[in-house]
Amino acid sequence: MLRIRGTIGAWPVDLTIEMDAADWQQLGAHLQVQAEPGPDPAPQTKPAGQGDALWQTTLQLVQQAGQISGPELLGQLEGLAGSMAAGKRLLVRLRHCREVRVESGADAPLYCWVG
Repeated sequence: MLRIRGTIGAWPVDLTIEMDAADWQQLGAHLQVQAEPGPDPAPQTKPAGQGDALWQTTLQLVQQAGQISGPELLGQLEGLAGSMAAGKRLLVRLRHCREVRVESGADAPLYCWVG
């Protein structure tokens, strides 16, 4: 299943598309991109403890809010982590955290602090 949400002009859009395995394969075949050969990029390393500090800050955000919507939290985490991908990884980690409960909201998931 694929969900697309956003706006077209002033009109809200919330579209759900159900796709079977063959549909995903066909889509994947159209999206394949060939990378240009080149040198391997240098691996990025984080200073020791940076990830732990970011995780603690993430937990504090949810704790202070008590309850926060997924898109709002993602926006804050993207700013803290430096990229949308890193922010999304933190959201996934929150889904598995015992101190946070994720509830289905009307339009987006709600991250609730349960301590």
